[in-house]
Amino acid sequence: MNVFLFPGQGSQEVGMAADLFKSDSFFQGLVQRASDHVHADLQRICLRGPEKLLVQTRHLQPLLVCVSLGYFRQLAVRGIHPQGVLGHSLGEITALAAAGVVTFEEAVDMAARRGEYMDEVAVKVDGGMVAVTTRQRDPLLQELTAASWRERLTVANDNAPEQMVISGQRVVLEEAVRFIQGARLGHCRVLPVAGPWHSPFMREAQRQFAIWLQATHFNAPQIGLLLNASASWETDPAHIRDLAIRNLSEPVQWRASMDCLKAKQPVQLFEVGPGRILSGLARINGFDEATCIVNVNNLRGVELAAASVEEKTA
Repeated sequence: MNVFLFPGQGSQEVGMAADLFKSDSFFQGLVQRASDHVHADLQRICLRGPEKLLVQTRHLQPLLVCVSLGYFRQLAVRGIHPQGVLGHSLGEITALAAAGVVTFEEAVDMAARRGEYMDEVAVKVDGGMVAVTTRQRDPLLQELTAASWRERLTVANDNAPEQMVISGQRVVLEEAVRFIQGARLGHCRVLPVAGPWHSPFMREAQRQFAIWLQATHFNAPQIGLLLNASASWETDPAHIRDLAIRNLSEPVQWRASMDCLKAKQPVQLFEVGPGRILSGLARINGFDEATCIVNVNNLRGVELAAASVEEKTA
């Protein structure tokens, strides 16, 4: 079983997809569609920055979906197709398109609108996210879910047994970082995101997104589709729509999703899109050397993926 993983915000870098911009007219068309939505030159921002414009969620979300779909299409052209897909946070929109639930163009539209609504909330809230690496998971969770913290921050991503992400207002996050490090409960890293994603702050964005999404038709997935909010394989279009909406404010259950995926015993995982975050998370979630993991974040990665598939099927 081949499974494709699609990254979300935090995986970006200035200059990503430079090879696609040079060679892929379909990809260029997707980026132009996204640019028209956000009234900005996303090709220029993607290739030249500055970083502060790239990380603005109204720019970043449609760009990341375009980039992942661009490399996904390159794999398909070479006859490399997944039997299952899942995306991390925003990457779930890419997964919907890869599974045939929505079209590529609809996925770009969804990402642009989702980013717009989330950005409108983010500019009103000085918020962010912090990744926490810990070997004291249970004591840390007990502290973070205690009454003194529960109403002020959210465990937004349960990524791995020793890694989670907390989300909230920056002043509260700074206080939490001091506490976690002072109590020696873990190491903290501020993430390059523009808002408190997957937290109650996103409920207004979620409400607006739900209203807008009513006009988009959802098909039944043509391949296996594993979603963040349920950490299970989903087939019902109505339920998939509901989970895609809930994704904005509910935690990303990536660790549970990885456990669910392991039960399928995939032979190969392909991280399709910028960065290598999901490849690393796969390893620390227990995918050992028996599972081949291939990064497809440039056209060279596409060729390596093709070679890997050929070797496995030889």
